[in-house]
Amino acid sequence: MIVGNGEVADAEAGIIDAADFVVRFNDCRSYGAGGSRTDAVAVCNTGRPAKAMLGSREWHAHPGVVAAGEIWSVRDPEKFAAMRAPLAVSHPELDDFCDDYTNEFTAFCANTGKGHVVIGKAVHEAVDASLSAFAPSPYVVPSSGMIVIAEVLSRYAEAEVTLAGFGHAGWEWHPFSAERQLVGSYIAAGRLKRLGGKTLVSSSQGA
Repeated sequence: MIVGNGEVADAEAGIIDAADFVVRFNDCRSYGAGGSRTDAVAVCNTGRPAKAMLGSREWHAHPGVVAAGEIWSVRDPEKFAAMRAPLAVSHPELDDFCDDYTNEFTAFCANTGKGHVVIGKAVHEAVDASLSAFAPSPYVVPSSGMIVIAEVLSRYAEAEVTLAGFGHAGWEWHPFSAERQLVGSYIAAGRLKRLGGKTLVSSSQGA
């Protein structure tokens, strides 16, 4: 079960908690109304979201973060280091977007007994290639949700994978329209299922 930051209906919390493995994102806004089981927390390990989480006592103490056995860093450090110079030209306002905090998440995991998974750039680049079929408008990076979907479909190829709390809306530099279409193609092909729910939009940088 991959649980985004959108609204989850009351009746769906039990379905989420009954899953064998539950992934939530960043500050685990889905926790509570969207159930409580949390096996992995996928984080933006670069830029402002990473800095905010690592510096937040509330994040460190969040019951979802505490319960998780793994932290998944969705941004390959090498990939984002290579993006810094082009982004300085195309999006100078994102001057801290590629600031890398992967080592800090590694240290956090070591101190708390969690596994640390860094999703490799091959996954990111495969997502870019898949999205290209839907002619996305210019974008900076796929959303964390799309990267995690690709990682889960690759890592757990035989599993039944369900999405909850995904509205495909938020930060302007994610290709959400193309992501919605790509997810729809996975659902049509039987690779994914989706629970219902409304969207809670996040405008934070690259969440």
